[in-house]
Amino acid sequence: MRSLSGYVFSAPALVLLFVFLLLPTLMALYYSFTNYYLLLPDQTEFIGIENYARLLKDKLFLRSLGNTFLFVGLVVPLQTITALTLALLVNQKLGGIRWFRAAFIAPVMTSMVVVSILWTFIYNPTNGLANAVLGIVGLGPFEYLTNPIQAIPSIVLMSVWQGAGYQMMIFLAGLQDIPEHLYEAASIDGASAWQKLLHITLPGLRNVIVFVGLITLIAATKLFIQPFVMTQGGPLDATKTLVYMVYEEGFKFRDVGYSSAIAIVFFVIVLVISIIQRKLLKETQES
Repeated sequence: MRSLSGYVFSAPALVLLFVFLLLPTLMALYYSFTNYYLLLPDQTEFIGIENYARLLKDKLFLRSLGNTFLFVGLVVPLQTITALTLALLVNQKLGGIRWFRAAFIAPVMTSMVVVSILWTFIYNPTNGLANAVLGIVGLGPFEYLTNPIQAIPSIVLMSVWQGAGYQMMIFLAGLQDIPEHLYEAASIDGASAWQKLLHITLPGLRNVIVFVGLITLIAATKLFIQPFVMTQGGPLDATKTLVYMVYEEGFKFRDVGYSSAIAIVFFVIVLVISIIQRKLLKETQES
């Protein structure tokens, strides 16, 4: 009877998971083996692995894959280090420190679309704030979003500014969980602030660092809004990512079959990352 009651209460959630998660995944998997064109659904045919074979020859797909990994490789360590630094700052027992916490978390509460539009104006090469400030010290001007080399680093900088506050709060919770007597004992022994950081703070945050790094990595692989709003995948496809390509192939070019194949590849990448995440978290919890 208890089992039946459990299924009854969980039924709404299970139905939603099936309709909005499992069913679309299964449909994408099926369409990835077809030539489904959005405007000609009646002419859909099963073509086997042709879409996946096409991926291996598609230079744009390989470029998008490389751009995704480049963004991940830049944003994950930079955002993690920035969040940890901010957490160390706002963990100080100073007057008005709550205002700083609110200021650092505010960008996270703002829509990414709004933030992207704001930073597009900041990055404007002619009258943007970024070049105006750097010009005071004799730097620039830079073509942030119109230069293929500078585009991804510019989006990385904006993404770190927007998202570091969320990881900061996680780090802050971890810092406040470290016993205070460890720092007191280290102070009695004459340890410097740097020694306390290396031998108390970082070991005490080991599990938190792994967790933050992995959730940031998974979120970074889904990069879409920033290039969609700020660069439309340009310049010269320098900011086109896997998720952006899924959108473009499916909704702009109406090639749903090929778009689904890209989505399945992306799903496999995220799945592998999630498995690694579970393994690393399990190891850190056991050690």
